[in-house]
Amino acid sequence: MTPALHGFLSGLSLILAIGSQNVFVLRQGIRREHVLAVVLVCIVSDAVLISAGAGGLGALVRAAPEAVVVARWAGVVFLLAYAALAARRAIRGGESMQIEAGGGHRGALAPVLATTLALTWLNPHVYLDTVLLLGSIAATHGGQAWLFAIGAVAGSTVWFTALGVGARRLGRLFSSPRSWRVLDGAVAVTMVVVAGMLALG
Repeated sequence: MTPALHGFLSGLSLILAIGSQNVFVLRQGIRREHVLAVVLVCIVSDAVLISAGAGGLGALVRAAPEAVVVARWAGVVFLLAYAALAARRAIRGGESMQIEAGGGHRGALAPVLATTLALTWLNPHVYLDTVLLLGSIAATHGGQAWLFAIGAVAGSTVWFTALGVGARRLGRLFSSPRSWRVLDGAVAVTMVVVAGMLALG
C-alpha cells in the first residue's frame, strides 16, 4: 500500500465516527447555512493538525500533557453549553426549512465559524487522532511521511465535503418543525455523551 493511500484510508476511518464536529456539519448542511465556510474550516483545521503530526508535533504534545487536560475541560464546558442550546431548540420547536431564493438561511457567519472552530480545536480527541495517532503512523513511513499526510488530508476533504453537501438532500425531510426537534434532541444527546467521554478521559 502506498503511503498516500494508507494515509487516505487511515484519515477516513478515524473521521467517520459520529462526533460533535460531524453532527454540527450535518446540521449546517441540512440548514444550507454557510455550508462551504464550515466545510472549509474543518478541512483546513484537519490539514494543519495532520501536517503538524507528520512534522513531529506529536512528540511535543506528549511532553506537555497539561495542555491536553486544559483543552479537555474547555471542550467539556463548551459541549455541555451547546447541548443545552440544542435541547432548548428541541423543547421549544418552531424551526423548519425555509429555503430562500438565494440559497439557504442567512444567519450571521461569525457565530457559525466560532462554533465550528470551537468544536474542532477544543476537542482533545482531534489532537489524539490527528496529531498523535496519524502523526505516529506517518513517522513509520520515514521520508515519505508527507505523502501519508497528504493522503490523510485528502480523506478528510472527501468526508467533510460529502457530509456537508450530501446533507442538503435531507432538506425535504426537515421541512417540518417536528423533524428539527428530533434532530436537535439527537444533537443534544450526542454532545452530552461526547462531553461525558471527554470528562472521563
